[in-house]
Amino acid sequence: MQIEKTAELNLLWGTLMLEELARLGVQHVCMAPGSRSTPLTLAAAKQTKLKQHLHFDERGLGFLALGLAKASQAPVAIITTSGTAVANLYPAIIEAWLTHVPLIVLSGDRPPELIDCGANQAIVQPAIFSQYAKQINLPTPDLAIRPESLLATLDEAISNQSQPVHINCMYREPLYPSTMSANFTEYLSTLGTWQHTSQSYVQYGKVKQQSIPSQDALARFVHGKGVIIAGTLSPQESPEALILLSQKLGWPLLTDAQSQLRQHPGVVGNIDQLLHHPKAKALLQQAERVLVFGGRFISKRLISYLAEQKWKSYWQVLPTQMRLDPSHSTKQVWQCELQTFASLQWPRSSEVNWALQLTQVNDNLETLFQHQIDNGEFGEAMVVRRIAKAQDTSQQLFIGNSLPVRLYDMFAPMTPEHGATYTNRGASGIDGLLATACGIAKHSKIPTTLVIGDISQLHDLNSLALARTMNTAFVLVILNNDGGNIFNLLPVPDEKLRNDYYRLSHGLEFGYGAAMFGIAYNQVDDIEGFDEAYQDAIGFDGPSVIEVTVAQEQASAQIAKITSWVKQS
Repeated sequence: MQIEKTAELNLLWGTLMLEELARLGVQHVCMAPGSRSTPLTLAAAKQTKLKQHLHFDERGLGFLALGLAKASQAPVAIITTSGTAVANLYPAIIEAWLTHVPLIVLSGDRPPELIDCGANQAIVQPAIFSQYAKQINLPTPDLAIRPESLLATLDEAISNQSQPVHINCMYREPLYPSTMSANFTEYLSTLGTWQHTSQSYVQYGKVKQQSIPSQDALARFVHGKGVIIAGTLSPQESPEALILLSQKLGWPLLTDAQSQLRQHPGVVGNIDQLLHHPKAKALLQQAERVLVFGGRFISKRLISYLAEQKWKSYWQVLPTQMRLDPSHSTKQVWQCELQTFASLQWPRSSEVNWALQLTQVNDNLETLFQHQIDNGEFGEAMVVRRIAKAQDTSQQLFIGNSLPVRLYDMFAPMTPEHGATYTNRGASGIDGLLATACGIAKHSKIPTTLVIGDISQLHDLNSLALARTMNTAFVLVILNNDGGNIFNLLPVPDEKLRNDYYRLSHGLEFGYGAAMFGIAYNQVDDIEGFDEAYQDAIGFDGPSVIEVTVAQEQASAQIAKITSWVKQS
């Protein structure tokens, strides 16, 4: 092949790949600038079926893609150049792999002759994500490799894939076509009707493996006292079907913060604190059977309850085959969609409404929280409850890791209606939270609130560049307690060690950061100021930062105090 046609063939391969990704359901492509990925970038730029997103920071770009994929329930493509640009995607790829989010990494790479010889920006990229991504390593574009082989490779790698795929693309220079004089008509002729259709070259049917219990198994399972537990569930899984199932069986429904049901008035939402309550815990210990939907629980007390209880029957329902039980309990795992499983012909339990007293204790705890938190001293739990109470079906909430998600899990109020709730709880890292929330908001285009801690936000300052592009309400609430105050809750040997090596007080504020990116900013230190700022922000068509300044020990001291009251109830 003539050297001047190399750039044109590189671009042709990129064009074929981006077109096939669009046909395979990709709606968004996230790109960071770079030279070696030029054939992919030029192809993506002219692709009208894809929404393009750009960011200068590959780590944030990966989490942006994660949020877009979570909200769209479709695979999202990421284009990076070679070298450490690819490595910067690693945290987002890990999170996506653990939570079954389909990200497709297209990494530009040097050709084989430039690897491990001192060439600039050249590292060994194949298998860079280890087990956390399915890998496809493409050769450099060559007319001897038929285009149908390229398309078929993509189709098999991506169809029915619910986790990340890494497609490494080696390109020889030149990368920038000076003309488009090459005639590839003969090369493309073997594609047949593909060039005139909108379908992928190889079409794989949707794989739907389903296992459900027999009617006899259902009748045996519901005989006795049981509980239903809702773990991490997406809004698209229709978790509200569990409310009807709970009512039909007459068993209590215990909910995790990530179940979409935590604030529903028809569930037992305060399970973390109820397991501190002597009478509630004693009642729950009477349960003989458990039906778990999803997994990845936030509450360690709920995890311990599941592990320590001597269950006669333990059923878990998951959409795909996976292990989501760190206690390794003996159980029956059913692979089925939630709504299908909840809609089976369930008979009435022989122990209907055996735990009604639990509902009363749950309601009493909500009254306690209203008195001790809502009408108490200003602090993080008060702000989290205020935000949760303000949500409706036209909004969505992203809750950051570390302390914010635990406060929501422990103290969220019961409300008649609320929108979707999102988290990053696969690896539970504190990096990339703002970028993920931006991705969710960019796809959904509805008012979004992110509650995040100060250390988490320091990790993701670059993603303020993503937040600044929002044209719908996007409220970034930063709980600034001057350090990692989650460590106040952990048994660090002494206070000096805690302060010097764990909490890492920084003395920083975020006003200048917001100003740098041109984002509206408010700093508040009382509930009246927060209410006013939040009401303005959620009604503003654009991004806002609200920095909530709280004392270092406030949240941990309040949690300890409430725990003491609950135990003595």
